[in-house]
Amino acid sequence: MIREITREDFESFWPTFSEVIQAQETYAFDSNMSIEQAFLLWCETPLKAFAYVENGQVLGSYYLRQNAMGPSSHICNCGYMVSSLARGKGIARLMCEHSQQQALALGFEAMQFNSVVSTNELAIKLWQKLGFTIVGTIPKAYKHGKLGLVDSYVMYKWLAD
Repeated sequence: MIREITREDFESFWPTFSEVIQAQETYAFDSNMSIEQAFLLWCETPLKAFAYVENGQVLGSYYLRQNAMGPSSHICNCGYMVSSLARGKGIARLMCEHSQQQALALGFEAMQFNSVVSTNELAIKLWQKLGFTIVGTIPKAYKHGKLGLVDSYVMYKWLAD
């Protein structure tokens, strides 16, 4: 169900991607981003990008990339999106678990989420259940589409044994 994403997968997923960035509730992406800009950002720039596909429909996607270079190159970063039609079905959990396996296979030792919007409570609870901890708070870091300025969290998990 989880496979490396293709251009066709991303084009199928574009309505979800667009909906998420236009809501301005979880991602710090330009809400007017074109599909080409989004494909470059989500699929081509990262080391890997994956699609969660069920019955031929792309219900979720994630990317995996190096978080920093040099002495911090052992830490990766991921971003996840799930279709509003499929939320609450465990897809984010499956993608996060898959991303951790992929990260280890690529030689990463830790995973860090640089900006988890504090109002994204379901995601925060899920990441914590999966072993991530909040290691920092960035006050008023995100201009939420409905709530105005809200905090963001840096979340981290050591993956290597």
